[in-house]
Amino acid sequence: MRDFYLADPRASTTQRQERERERMGTDASVHQQEPWFVLLAILGALYVAAFVYRLLYVSGLTLCLRRAKDLRGHYGAWAVVTGPTSSIGRSMALELARRRLNLVLVGRDPTALQDISKTASETHGVLTKTVQFDLSLVSTRQGEEAMGRLREAVEGLEVGVLVNNAGLATPHAAYLHEVDVEAWVKMIRVNLWAVTEVTAAVLPGMVERGRGAVINIGSGSTEALPSYPLYSVYAATKRYVAQFSRSICIEYRGKGIDVQCQAPLYVDTKMVTNMVNREGLFSWLTMPTSDAYANAATCWIGHRSPICMPNLSHRLQWCLIHFIPDRFIVAHRLRETLRQRAVFQRLRASAEGWNRRMPSAAASTASEVS
Repeated sequence: MRDFYLADPRASTTQRQERERERMGTDASVHQQEPWFVLLAILGALYVAAFVYRLLYVSGLTLCLRRAKDLRGHYGAWAVVTGPTSSIGRSMALELARRRLNLVLVGRDPTALQDISKTASETHGVLTKTVQFDLSLVSTRQGEEAMGRLREAVEGLEVGVLVNNAGLATPHAAYLHEVDVEAWVKMIRVNLWAVTEVTAAVLPGMVERGRGAVINIGSGSTEALPSYPLYSVYAATKRYVAQFSRSICIEYRGKGIDVQCQAPLYVDTKMVTNMVNREGLFSWLTMPTSDAYANAATCWIGHRSPICMPNLSHRLQWCLIHFIPDRFIVAHRLRETLRQRAVFQRLRASAEGWNRRMPSAAASTASEVS
């Protein structure tokens, strides 16, 4: 065939023309499809860019370029911490003391208050004050008296940082109608009312000095999760904390006051014991200690207002959760809380059965002795 083309130039020219037409047809087809390929490529690139940006932003890697603020120099010499006798509150108080802030410690247990006060002063050489205040009594007569003592304690002090840490949760997973009403009332007073009143008591001094920071400890259950079944009242009170923080952040920004709601996911504390299985394979990675959390939390004061998750593992979890459909998250959360409820009911049934057997056993022993 090659010899034929060489012998017949006309055939060779015809063949070349046919090949050229075929090539042009193919190119035209490709050009017709290019807009679709370009559009898909742009969408794919935007998705990847958004994912990378969110990963960098939510993970807080950009914060590594900033240094933690000198809290004492930037805001003032004193910090007020509620619920400082255990878990996150204790760790936050000691971390603030390590950063040279004097402490006003607000809690209900005088013995525990004296313990944390002594530890902070002896370990870090700071001044401390204690205010005995059962925050579940706020808005009552006893609560008003305690609030008066708190106002007296902070009067004349250069309070630069307020940490509203105290919080209550239901002792176990339960449907709304199964929770004792008194438990709701205490939870609402501590998680909602006390946060509002304590903030209102401390803000005037900050406004007068033109500087300060208010840190409200919220919950990742309201920021990272679409719902929190069987802990509905707890989640609702923490949602209030988040929206309250957002609003007063705008109100007081122009007055030199930074307001921030820190919304942790699970931290290894007593409260979490009833909410989640701490024996999981990755619990050591996803559930930091209260000391590790407090170290990260103090570094974030003054940055990324008004809502943040200071701990790196929490931020990575938050980032990944955004790519999971809500229905799967809700189904998993409901299944887990129902499992917790079933475990609690079995334990309660066992305890009640044991208590019923004890009187009869005691009576039998008494008759044998007689």
